[in-house]
Amino acid sequence: MTTTEALFRSDAFLAEAEATVVAINERGGVLTDRTVFYATSGGQPGDTGRLIRADGSEVAIAATVTGETKNEIIHVPAAPQNLPAVGERVRLSIDWSRRLKLMRMHTACHLLTVVCPFPITGASVGEEESRVDFDIPETGYSREEVTGRLMELVAAGHPISTRWITDDELAANPGLVKSKNVHPPTGTGRIRLVLIGDGGTIDSQPCGGTHVASTIEVGEIHIGKIEKKGRENRRFRIRFGQSPGN
Repeated sequence: MTTTEALFRSDAFLAEAEATVVAINERGGVLTDRTVFYATSGGQPGDTGRLIRADGSEVAIAATVTGETKNEIIHVPAAPQNLPAVGERVRLSIDWSRRLKLMRMHTACHLLTVVCPFPITGASVGEEESRVDFDIPETGYSREEVTGRLMELVAAGHPISTRWITDDELAANPGLVKSKNVHPPTGTGRIRLVLIGDGGTIDSQPCGGTHVASTIEVGEIHIGKIEKKGRENRRFRIRFGQSPGN
């Protein structure tokens, strides 16, 4: 099993990095010793981009996924291409404009869980729209109210950072886990927390995804729709831009 150094976990703003190809799997997926490409996980899509070889030729990457573990990251070529050889040095370059949208949206989803502090039953991060599902019998919220509270958090410019805790620390603080059905993987000895506000004063929850450095970078967002999905499930759709009613 190959272990990839996930550079995005410590610096989500790295758009490029040099790496060495360590394996090509049976499906043509390229594995490197380190990467800036985020692999699909936790509702956030994997990165797209390109691998640039020493001769200047490029391998287009259509998706990034994990292998046997989350520490095995596979770059999936867009189509049959001339792939680099094991041991070859390449430059990794992600589609930065797409990644930045996903980072802004992922942070917006975390802010929504602050405004709506209920168990999460599902989530999906998208480039233009994201959704978070909550276990709520009746919302008691309007789109306008939630949008207003979200934009207050955005405008406040709260810093966003990460830190690592142990499995035991997580077990001692079960309230950190907001998901009703999915729990962060344990057994590696450490879990990554994403903190909003100084020391996590606004929010603190386990997350392996990429985020902006301040809530102000999220930009203008609004709740486009609140849907009823079952007796006690409500889906909130977050969209970029001002609400059409504004």
